[in-house]
Amino acid sequence: MHAADEHARPAPESSAGRRLLPRPHQLVLLVGALAAAGTLASGILPELTGWEETSPISRKVFGNVPTPLKVAFYAAAAAGLFLVAWLSSLRLRNVERGRPDDRRTTRANARRRMEDFRRGVWMRTLLRDPAAGVMHSLIYFGFLVLFAATVLLEIDHQIPDGWKFLHGRTYQGYSFVADLAGIVFLAGLTWAFLRRYGVRPYRIRIKTKPEHLVILVVFFAIGITGFLVEGARIALAGRPAFERWSFVGWGLSGLVEGWGAGTLRDTHRWLWGAHVVSFLAFLVILPTTMLRHMFTSPMNMYWRDRPRPKGAMSPMPNLMETELETFGASTVEDFTWKQLFDTEACTICGRCTSVCPAHATGKPLDPREIVLKTGEVMTATGTPRVSPPVGVDREITVSADSLFERITPEELWACTSCKACDEICPVNIEILDKILDMRRYLVLMESNFPSSLGNVYRSMENSGNVYGLNQGDRADWVGDLGVRVVEPGSGPLDAEYLYWVGCAGSFDDRNKKASRAIAQLLARAGLDFAILGPSELCTGDSARRSGNEYIFQMLAAQNIEALDGLGVRKIITQCPHCFNTLRNEYPQLGGRYEVVHHSQLLMELIADGRLSLAGATLAERVTYHDSCYLGRHNDVYLAPRKVVGSLAGIDLVEMPRNGTRGMCCGAGGARMWMEETVGKKVNVERAQEALRTGATRIAVACPFCWVMLDDGVKGEGRDDVVVQDIAELLVEALGTSRP
Repeated sequence: MHAADEHARPAPESSAGRRLLPRPHQLVLLVGALAAAGTLASGILPELTGWEETSPISRKVFGNVPTPLKVAFYAAAAAGLFLVAWLSSLRLRNVERGRPDDRRTTRANARRRMEDFRRGVWMRTLLRDPAAGVMHSLIYFGFLVLFAATVLLEIDHQIPDGWKFLHGRTYQGYSFVADLAGIVFLAGLTWAFLRRYGVRPYRIRIKTKPEHLVILVVFFAIGITGFLVEGARIALAGRPAFERWSFVGWGLSGLVEGWGAGTLRDTHRWLWGAHVVSFLAFLVILPTTMLRHMFTSPMNMYWRDRPRPKGAMSPMPNLMETELETFGASTVEDFTWKQLFDTEACTICGRCTSVCPAHATGKPLDPREIVLKTGEVMTATGTPRVSPPVGVDREITVSADSLFERITPEELWACTSCKACDEICPVNIEILDKILDMRRYLVLMESNFPSSLGNVYRSMENSGNVYGLNQGDRADWVGDLGVRVVEPGSGPLDAEYLYWVGCAGSFDDRNKKASRAIAQLLARAGLDFAILGPSELCTGDSARRSGNEYIFQMLAAQNIEALDGLGVRKIITQCPHCFNTLRNEYPQLGGRYEVVHHSQLLMELIADGRLSLAGATLAERVTYHDSCYLGRHNDVYLAPRKVVGSLAGIDLVEMPRNGTRGMCCGAGGARMWMEETVGKKVNVERAQEALRTGATRIAVACPFCWVMLDDGVKGEGRDDVVVQDIAELLVEALGTSRP
């Protein structure tokens, strides 16, 4: 389904004459049926063919296992595989309740999809956290190798005598690798047990449930019984020398070397039975516990690529023309199938929780809980009901198909939309989209929003800017700089660039300094640019991210009309929020422009020599704060650093949280305009981190960040530390600052 159609409901029936395609849950059932049938066939075929390995350096499959037990094994394994498929299909039926989402594989995205899938399968995203990544890798790859060893043994068991390959040196190498994988598997499990029940990091401790212990016990049972069965088998065979390659089993077999043959036979059978039971237990818990992420997480990575840009919210129809009766998300069915599948892919790792600025400063938001609570409502209201993503307390009940049964408005309004949760998630769960879609419902359908936002909405609607100030004053910051102001309707823009100043750059006294600095640098570089002045309206970022799509569309339509009327093609932005909106979201409404942030343009101008910094020196210790909407939303990290680092004398130091893991200033998601009354203020937390670097200057590339950090620094009583836009640093170093 195309992005523009995302909010339409799928037709309940196919068009006349068109064959209905099988639904995902039906495909899973089909795969399960085929796997079960194949398992049964693999149990019957050897009995009919009688093919056996005759090499002296090999092993007999099902040695010492009576035929009735073999029959029971294959029957139970087939039933278990079909059970996995059936239980998984029930879960997928819940996911199918979601709206369409265009995640099709095409020629354009097939390569990216496979790369994302490989990243998931090979644990590359988990390894961002070395401790958790290595631990999971030991378990995951150890298990995969053991599974592959079992499959190879079964294949060798099925093929004719002349084709068999598990004998001689091949068998010995096979045995060594299998035992090594078993050791790796058990080492990973031991590490996992100590991490969850010993060291217990905060994000793990607060979400540990009984099922985690069940999973570890079942895995331990598989690994330990596997080695014990091997040891008993080798002892029963008289400990032949070639079995030394099975180094763990060989060592264990020595412990029972003196036992009688009958005792060894009985012990081997009981241990074999225990191993089979532990495997069947694994099949039962696979679809019913969080262990399902073995399959769902890589698939979620596969669907990472989407048709809209990273920084754009999902599009909505024109609110003036649509026939939809509800907007945003309040029920499970209001989310897309991908948003619902996220809840099945969640590993409950809590990395999102660990980087959330709201959670870190005592706010009610926990990104992981948004995902899990969505899953709880989905599973509790499905037909039939299935288990939640992870166990919940008995006191928690869900009585209706409403997301607000479990998620409170206070959680949603605490979000700064910094995207840190999405960025760090190792399995591509899109948490921010869920929060913003629920905000849309609260605002558009229930008018349920913080009272402080009401004033902002009125200002944007009536005055065209968030401050509610006179639009006629929008270009007053220009002063004597001689910047051209153009009027829509005056003919095509005769300048190469339109400089989009933004509300803060036009009206906020602190940010007017950045506006003047940028204009001076552009003029110094010889760029031909102009501004809209009073004709420039707020881009609507704060309205959209707080859920008020109506005001966003109203402002966007007027801005697009003005820009298109002037024939604007290239836009320079000062504010990352304007940058993101003009670049990524206006195309949804037909406004397509080449948008560049001033940090990117300054980097380019310095690199090609148009903006000479000869003789520019600033002997200061500077730390740079990453804007979330420049960084995580648009992947612009190097440009502002290169601009600052190009000055002679600069001592550029990084804060502990920087780049993709940078700490939000607290202003995004319209939090700039909301009162922060719960917990520690986010901007104070970030300002304290900046001050701990010993920097005398804090460089920013965002008007919101400037205000928030400046307030935080002053709140700490540090008048000796200056917060400045990167453009101001250049102007000061060049000695061209003007009053």
